[in-house]
Amino acid sequence: MKVSEEPCQCPDCLRFYREHDRFIREFPSLRQQQELNWAALQSFRTLCGRVLEDLQKQTNANALNKSEENFQAGIMEKKEDSMNQVISDLENINAHLYSIEALMERIFDVKVPDKVEEKFREIAGELAPDPLNIDRLRLNRLLHQTPDLPDK
Repeated sequence: MKVSEEPCQCPDCLRFYREHDRFIREFPSLRQQQELNWAALQSFRTLCGRVLEDLQKQTNANALNKSEENFQAGIMEKKEDSMNQVISDLENINAHLYSIEALMERIFDVKVPDKVEEKFREIAGELAPDPLNIDRLRLNRLLHQTPDLPDK
């Protein structure tokens, strides 16, 4: 698949460019990138896990409180199916996040000398403003293939 030479200018991609560049500029060393990614993963996992837990409690409470006389077959069943699907999706996300966490732990095994950290900083200065960076262009394709991005 050929990657477009022109960077996409849609709002999602422009926001991505700004964040991509900011992360490289503000966290230009290997160690800083390791810590940034670990913190992002942990915050995602914590928030997703807490929302999942609350939704499961809410769903269980609703199931216990549901009585025969106030059961409206069509509407209630549809809402329950929808919520069960959401819970299932969040459980899958959490499973993937745990897998990513296990893989990321290996990243912290890598330590580089100060000279290499300086190389990271040098290259970060070159990468941040580059809108045609191949990694950025690959991620653009992913952005456009993801139907449930925020702000859509």
